Amino acid sequence: MRVVAAILACAVVAPALIAQQLPDRDFRPPVPRPAYGPASGPRLCLDEAHHNFHTLDDRFWAFGELARRDGYRVAPSRTAITAAALAECELFVISNAQSSGLPWDRYPSPTPSAFAGAEIAALQSWVDGGGSLLLIADHMPLAGAAARLAAAFGASFTDGFAYKAVPAGANDSVTAAVRGTPTLFVPADGTLPLHAIVRGRDSTERVTQVRSFTGQAFRVEGAGTAPVMVLPPDFIVLLPRYAWQFDANTKQEPVGGWLQGATRRVGRGRVAFFGEAAMFSAQVAGREKRPMGMNAPLAEQNAQFALNTLHWLSGLLDR
Repeated sequence: MRVVAAILACAVVAPALIAQQLPDRDFRPPVPRPAYGPASGPRLCLDEAHHNFHTLDDRFWAFGELARRDGYRVAPSRTAITAAALAECELFVISNAQSSGLPWDRYPSPTPSAFAGAEIAALQSWVDGGGSLLLIADHMPLAGAAARLAAAFGASFTDGFAYKAVPAGANDSVTAAVRGTPTLFVPADGTLPLHAIVRGRDSTERVTQVRSFTGQAFRVEGAGTAPVMVLPPDFIVLLPRYAWQFDANTKQEPVGGWLQGATRRVGRGRVAFFGEAAMFSAQVAGREKRPMGMNAPLAEQNAQFALNTLHWLSGLLDR
């Protein structure tokens, strides 16, 4: 029961921290070799039409600024996804779409899709014709809100929380320590495979460590699929009925070897899937303004990883 109490304490604190997540507008990592001249690169549209937790003027500000300094033409997309809307974009980015504006602990279960069938069909057709989609969906209920869209491209999102497993019989302090351990992906243990996104355009862009911040676990099937971030063997996914509401009966499943990042070629287009969103942001959380995202300790290479991801989607990197 002490372990359950520790988990429940996290469940109380986490929603409060979420409400206090603000963009870190002082974060400006170097872009020593922009891929494109100023405002001359591909048109990158960030979805803001689906109650998105991340928008360009708020929690995804750093992502947009990083892409702009790399030469991308960045703009929000605030209408339903249609062929006409997608015609204005070369890269379409979706980060943490939601099916409603309800607080996460009041969502219906199972989580409804954030996207209408016609929107999913429009994205499928656009990618098949050569468009590039970056689909990012975090832990419950965000994974569930994007699950139907992901499935259209061969990915199975899990509407839960990916965590390192806590040893049986662990006390509260051990549980807190395990839950607080940063999730790091590195080549040496196979969690960061040698994908083109990891290699970059040359040795100066090579990524040797990526940090994520909880998120979900997923799988992808189909030709043209390549793993980018592989969860360690001791990871589990917690599957509560409502977000952050854990108890002794919360279902859990092993997800070691599942994915938190992957790519897939689809027709003439490309799709990159990620099961964690903060890693592409730079935020400050809570009263202490704790850095979370590309600005956090041990995430110093996340900005280059984000740029490499965009470069792969733009066809500058191949595999």
